[in-house]
Amino acid sequence: MLPTAYHDAIQLIERLHRRFLDNVKLELDKLQIQDINNVQAMILYNIGEDDMTVGELTLRGYYLGSNVSYNVKKMVENEYIIQERSVHDKRSIRVKLSPKGQELYEKLYKMFARHEELLQHTDLTMERIQEFNDTMKAFERFWSTQTNFTGLDSLDWD
Repeated sequence: MLPTAYHDAIQLIERLHRRFLDNVKLELDKLQIQDINNVQAMILYNIGEDDMTVGELTLRGYYLGSNVSYNVKKMVENEYIIQERSVHDKRSIRVKLSPKGQELYEKLYKMFARHEELLQHTDLTMERIQEFNDTMKAFERFWSTQTNFTGLDSLDWD
């Protein structure tokens, strides 16, 4: 199969995600934080100041090759998040950051702010970043429509 711009985009999205996670890991190493991994740190960051279910958390972010429930369990064990049964639905478990988790959230927030500051010294203008975001949202919408077919007869097999 010949590479196409679409094929290149798919591979680039994967590589960018891995590079980003490498940056988060580097920041954790600089902070000498070893009881949480980069994927867990991003899950923690996506919880932020909210209180949510694991299902809601899963919809919020993309955690490459990870099991969100397992990672939540590990973060509870390492005291980054607090898990509580919902007052309204006893079957539902809600999560929020512990004080230790809030401290790491602030450090990650500062890392992102530092990255934004450094971006000002590159050719990645806010306008280019917004165009990139718009393109990624278009991909998301496109791929969402591809998973919403009603049956196999709607596929073109030729």
